[in-house]
Amino acid sequence: MRHATILSTGSAVPQRVLTNAQLSAMLGEDVDPFVSGTLGIRERRWCGPDESTADLAEEAARAALADARLAPEDIDLLIVSTDTPEYVSPATSSVLHGRLGLPGAAGTFDINSACAGFATALDAAWKYIRADERYDRVLVVAAYAMSKFLDTGDKKTATIFADGAGAVVVARSEEPGILASELFADGSLSAGMGVFAGGAAEPITDEVLRNGYRNRLRFVTKYPREVNEEGWPRIVRSVLGRIGQRVEEVDLWLWTQVNRSTIEAVMETLGQPMDRAHTVMEKWGYTGNACLAMALDDAARAGRLRPGDLVVMTGSGAGLSMGCVALRWNPGTGTADE
Repeated sequence: MRHATILSTGSAVPQRVLTNAQLSAMLGEDVDPFVSGTLGIRERRWCGPDESTADLAEEAARAALADARLAPEDIDLLIVSTDTPEYVSPATSSVLHGRLGLPGAAGTFDINSACAGFATALDAAWKYIRADERYDRVLVVAAYAMSKFLDTGDKKTATIFADGAGAVVVARSEEPGILASELFADGSLSAGMGVFAGGAAEPITDEVLRNGYRNRLRFVTKYPREVNEEGWPRIVRSVLGRIGQRVEEVDLWLWTQVNRSTIEAVMETLGQPMDRAHTVMEKWGYTGNACLAMALDDAARAGRLRPGDLVVMTGSGAGLSMGCVALRWNPGTGTADE
């Protein structure tokens, strides 16, 4: 059987730092008690005027390639996860493919499943390697530039969302790395949050721009707390059950980095100490579909991961989409060379 593992990681953030104090001044009220105390966010990164999704994606991708000691021509497939695309068309993955100089034989496509995007892209990547002998190394990039779509006067969104990118090289391996993955969706919640104008249903018009509402990220309906507080434990138990592992055997938990209090509640539900979860929202804000990839890279560089560790990553977001991946951390078993 062909196995797949995460061979390397990389991440990128814009240079611009926006603190809670700066946001409070912009919004005319002190947002720090809730944003820092409940969400766990102290500051975030926003793109500058000349930065975009593809810029962050390229930087993270190059970091992951360098970490694996691979050249662009070594990649067999590129998958980009984003719901803040460079353009409506062509695909952001095509833009990145050209910037990196990937070979023509390396296909590429975008995935948009909002903040479950990285888990969904990993789900696809490792199955490509297992199912098709033509794929030995898949570059997965998750990129997010939601600041481009924010209403900076809307405290519900401006305080939370931020920009960044993460990347991994998934490679054929000698022993199991990625063990199982699972996706979940509830399309009845699709109208709850999003950037609703700019697509085929609601093209950008003068009226849309004058109104300035539907072309910016909006929370329309608050998702029930149980979506994550019950949904995350349910999906991780399902994934762990399929590989014969117990919750207590997980060495590192990575969750969607939107709300630290939710992570704490879920870890308590699972009976796990909070120190087994790694968070990055405190310094980078909520980077949507990129946050799991960025948290994984940060954990690796912080020395939180040892060979053989069992890692579980769970992401969820607008749509509603949810994805979970369980893996053994063993990059040393990956195939970097032909």
